[in-house]
Amino acid sequence: MNFNTSEDTIAALATPPGEGAIAIIRLSGRNAFAIAGKIFSGNILQYSSHTAHYGRIVDFQGALVDSVLLLVMKHPHTYTGEDLVEIHCHGGRVVTRKILDLLTDAGAKIAKPGEFTLRAFLNGKLDLSQAEAVQSFISSQNEVAMNAAANQLEGALSKKIESFQKRLIETIALLEAFIDFPEDDLGKEETEKAHTSLQQIVEEMQLLADTFYEGKIATDGISLCIAGPPNVGKSSLLNALLGKNRAIVSPLAGTTRDLIEETVQLGSLHLRLIDTAGIRKTKEMIEKEGIERTMSAMKEADLILFVLDASRSLTKEDFELISSLDPQKTLFLWNKIDLQMPERRFDKAEELLISVKDKRGLSELKNAIEKKIWKRGVPSKEEIIITKERHRKALLASIDFCKQAIHSCEKKASYEFTISDLKKSLEELSCIIGLNISEEILSSIFSKFCLGK
Repeated sequence: MNFNTSEDTIAALATPPGEGAIAIIRLSGRNAFAIAGKIFSGNILQYSSHTAHYGRIVDFQGALVDSVLLLVMKHPHTYTGEDLVEIHCHGGRVVTRKILDLLTDAGAKIAKPGEFTLRAFLNGKLDLSQAEAVQSFISSQNEVAMNAAANQLEGALSKKIESFQKRLIETIALLEAFIDFPEDDLGKEETEKAHTSLQQIVEEMQLLADTFYEGKIATDGISLCIAGPPNVGKSSLLNALLGKNRAIVSPLAGTTRDLIEETVQLGSLHLRLIDTAGIRKTKEMIEKEGIERTMSAMKEADLILFVLDASRSLTKEDFELISSLDPQKTLFLWNKIDLQMPERRFDKAEELLISVKDKRGLSELKNAIEKKIWKRGVPSKEEIIITKERHRKALLASIDFCKQAIHSCEKKASYEFTISDLKKSLEELSCIIGLNISEEILSSIFSKFCLGK
């Protein structure tokens, strides 16, 4: 992606392509007003900033293309920090394509993914973590992810990072003062204060880095594998959680031969549900392949719902399979309690009693899934959580340099070494908010954005 774009005026569709009542075409750059003026019936250059005007889009022969509402916004008080025009036209592929073609013929260039937000970042309207939050907010699949993105967009993460930086700079200034004036030896009180401050910063940064577990769940969702012996109600459970008949249900064992995947919103979680073939010994080749896929899905899943039939006793094969499961990521479900309560229970394992047929225990199951996944509880709306691997890596690197600085203090090494480590820690934090960031990283970040944003 070219970052020297200040000479170009860019245009793109800012709403999803396809048919709709309204479509919005966005135009940004130093020549935005002049370019839009070539195809709009009104005199855009005379309009006040942040005003809307009804008029017509016409081609270069004067033929009507569409009746539109045109918004004029003058820099620097715009999203991009540049002159910006929005054309609100009728939705539809043909009309939007025609208007975009006219704009490009008039001198605009089609924007690359994320180029409007990139310009907002380059023009100081957003820092990098806020810019990343724009796309995260758009792609949020649940309320937790949306709240995390909203907080980041409002600058909560940036302020947290800046608070760490401020305290590190204060410690660096204290140590540099001693280097500049060695006759004023640092007293024990000042040394202990610097040491304590660094330890507190490390602890707070680690707490923030640890929120990546919740952030990843919120943004990426989790995979939930429904497994167990044949004919225990796995497919019925999938249908019940989805609220629709997705999988074939039959009293015959071995009905499900392959993996069936669906996504569903369950409370605060976005789940990828995987229904699997019943696990049993078989010589039938297709069923055997299905069981092998089941074992692979169980291994890769974030959470396993292992379903058992409450109306029958467990076999030796069942116990062997149960003992091989990771209890940290498994919930055991006794289904068919409408027929009989289970005779056998497990020690030190999480079990729930359900009847998919009567819908008994399903609310408890949904609560148990949330509790199992959100180990520290569902993040609150105000809580700052990090959702990007880039942020986590930068925080961990910053923590490591701080720990090296603390070690230097404890060993009473030269202050130059301590200062060097603290400056490296500062650099890692700066990467999160977009200072000292490479064009390669910027290109990677903004290329993931949707068009028109």
